[in-house]
Amino acid sequence: MDFFSSLLKKTVLVNMKVLIIGSGGREHALAWKLSKSSLVEKLFIAPGNPGTAEVGKNVAIPAEDIEGLKEFAKKEGIGLTIVGPELPLTLGIVDSFTREGLRAFGPTKRAAELEGSKVFSKDLMLKHNIPTAHYKKFDNPDFARSYIDTHNPPFVVKADGLAAGKGVVICHTREEAYTAVDLIMKQKAFGVAGKRIIVEEFLTGEEASFLAITDGKTVVPLAPAQDHKAIFDGDKGPNTGGMGAYSPTPVITPELEAEIMKTVMIPTVKAMELEGRPYKGVLYAGLMISGGKPKVLEFNCRFGDPETQPILMRLEDDLLELLMAAIEGRLQGVRLKWSEKAAVCVVMSSRGYPGEYLKGTEIHGLKEAAKLDNVVVFHAGTALKAGKVVTSGGRVLGVTALGDGIQEAIERAYEAAGKISWEGAYYRRDIGKKALK
Repeated sequence: MDFFSSLLKKTVLVNMKVLIIGSGGREHALAWKLSKSSLVEKLFIAPGNPGTAEVGKNVAIPAEDIEGLKEFAKKEGIGLTIVGPELPLTLGIVDSFTREGLRAFGPTKRAAELEGSKVFSKDLMLKHNIPTAHYKKFDNPDFARSYIDTHNPPFVVKADGLAAGKGVVICHTREEAYTAVDLIMKQKAFGVAGKRIIVEEFLTGEEASFLAITDGKTVVPLAPAQDHKAIFDGDKGPNTGGMGAYSPTPVITPELEAEIMKTVMIPTVKAMELEGRPYKGVLYAGLMISGGKPKVLEFNCRFGDPETQPILMRLEDDLLELLMAAIEGRLQGVRLKWSEKAAVCVVMSSRGYPGEYLKGTEIHGLKEAAKLDNVVVFHAGTALKAGKVVTSGGRVLGVTALGDGIQEAIERAYEAAGKISWEGAYYRRDIGKKALK
């Protein structure tokens, strides 16, 4: 059944005001896509960035200021609020908006614990037979060290709570695992997120990101993508929030997509309902694919960043209609239409990220890059200073391109990235190369 026929037979959407919460590349991509919808009357982004200001109106309210955002939504008559980052979701922004009769896209506070607590997530998967790595949970560093003493490396040590994508440490030796435990639990590198940890087996294979939209009953898959977490080429160095992504990904065949839906996505939505935490919004599974079988590395409860950038470049349907169908429980029968083209996103970061890095450096070449066909430069960590666009974060830009196949998309994205410069600009040179194998 065609997406639009299944949807429009059941509802007539009027033009509405839309609010996007967040300020990163994901939020710029959402704003860019929604700005193309004929159903959007006015688009606000809080707090936004210089890129979102080109497609909507920025509002100077922080993403965590739930009361401020709620009052703004009421005053402006916002028809739909889309929550980008995980923190406001775990703080209960959807619950707060819903109590005021405001529509917000995303899971409730209790449902967002699927990302907010790795302990909750792993326990849920174990209980409901959702494939994942073997693990142990600890709230005492000495007990964690004793466990490491009696098991063979490699290990993966994870902070329980939110750590901006950086709370996962891959440890090839026991000594590295001891150091990771101390870093998270004793030195409190990630604050309260490290009060509890997971020590789990190291899975081998190929990583992929699988995102879906769910109304709590029906699960509609988005185009699969592959993220590149490590800072350096060849997946070396510490993990980041993501240094690039591409879609589609050859590792997820139609057969494997069906397997992921059957063994991971649908069972997880059903499990959350059984636990009294009905899940609506984006369900994002970070997967390890080995021997044609998926295992869950982690769940996220929002659009991925940078996966959203190439995914939305390929989506041919109206994003507002899709999100409203999810909120109103109308996803049954929906099939999405995707461009045959491939999309590649290269993240340009500040040198030193994910550690210390400089801010406030002027960025050159944005207009030149934007002139290229089938290229969009999504702003992530940028700000305006004296009328000039400057760096303000670790991940600064997501240079995203469409092409006839992965090779052409890679070439176009790197051509665009090559036109952009600032002091200390850095990006990986191998984004998408796995797909060429």
